[in-house]
Amino acid sequence: QVQLVESGGGLVQTGGSLRLSCTVSQRVSSFYAVGWYRRAPGKQRELAATITAADNTNYADSVKGRFAISRDKVKNTLYLQMNSLKPEDTAVYYCNAQSWNPGENYWGKGTLVTVSS
Repeated sequence: QVQLVESGGGLVQTGGSLRLSCTVSQRVSSFYAVGWYRRAPGKQRELAATITAADNTNYADSVKGRFAISRDKVKNTLYLQMNSLKPEDTAVYYCNAQSWNPGENYWGKGTLVTVSS
């Protein structure tokens, strides 16, 4: 069973930065894509950023230019650098790994990011 463990969440002021980390129990390069999703209070979970095995990245329009996704293939860790944070970025951030096998989709338990105004 694949395990994903997020860390790095916390409370930050508007305009501040945080870096989220996600340690994966299998090689990050073995997945079709890995990424970050988020669920804001009262809203559905949405994509924040993903990166594929071919190093193609995809960002939600709301975070483009402020967030950067990366991965360390040696440490099997996924990162999300978040800059210029806004109150609307407040959410639980979830790490995700999509297998090459359809239907195999793995999630971490999430880490809370709170941006104060």
